[in-house]
Amino acid sequence: MFRRTFWFTAGAAAGVWATTKVNRKLKQLTPESLAAQAANKAIEAGHKLRDFALDVRDGMAQREAELGEVLGIDADPELPGPRRIAAIENSNNPKYSKDPRYVERSTYSHNRNEDH
Repeated sequence: MFRRTFWFTAGAAAGVWATTKVNRKLKQLTPESLAAQAANKAIEAGHKLRDFALDVRDGMAQREAELGEVLGIDADPELPGPRRIAAIENSNNPKYSKDPRYVERSTYSHNRNEDH
């Protein structure tokens, strides 16, 4: 009789264990769970990509400093001034000249919300 009780208990425990395992796996395969897992993997990949980009940037800065030192290039060169836009400041066309006689006075309103 003791054997029967032992095997009955062992079978019941195995059934509970198997049922628990199957239910956990089914919960992992629900659409919400799969979406959450995919989002977590995407965030993790983004962090790894950002870390890689920062490492590359640090390596580039270090290598540029090494090359500048070897070549004798100034590490902090003066930046050039802002570029002028040729279409706006065309000195050959009096319409765009800075001379106050040629300043165009437009009466057209550029408000697109007005009724035409």
